[in-house]
Amino acid sequence: MKCPYCQHLESKVIDSRYTEGHTCIRRRRECLECAERFTTYERLEDVPLMVVKKNGERELFDRNKLLKGLMKACEKRPISQDKLDMMVSHIEKELRNDMKQEVTSVEIGELVMEALKKIDEVAYVRFASVYRQFKDVNKFKQELERLLEGD
Repeated sequence: MKCPYCQHLESKVIDSRYTEGHTCIRRRRECLECAERFTTYERLEDVPLMVVKKNGERELFDRNKLLKGLMKACEKRPISQDKLDMMVSHIEKELRNDMKQEVTSVEIGELVMEALKKIDEVAYVRFASVYRQFKDVNKFKQELERLLEGD
């Protein structure tokens, strides 16, 4: 494993722990060259999951892209990074449990909105405004009314 500080290729494992429901191993490592410590994660490599975008293009599912979107929606909100990581893992698990090799971006967006709605309404509205591409204030108002009604 290459050290992120000095790029040296050798390190030793200091600590290993299971995370995310035993689907991932978190390892603390120490570089044998500069003695800096860093964290790595090991995950089982799965069958690739393809995302079919609205324009018909296909791309590999990228959990980091999903995490970035959630982080943007949750910016300056009281939501921990661990909570966001758990949300991404839950969404990915749900997508993979369907045993489909392709999933639409619409399906992913709906799962994200469902998850955000449960933990933070402001983050939900932020994400919905970008995801649903509100063209005017009335569409935004309708979404807020749906949220207030408990839909």
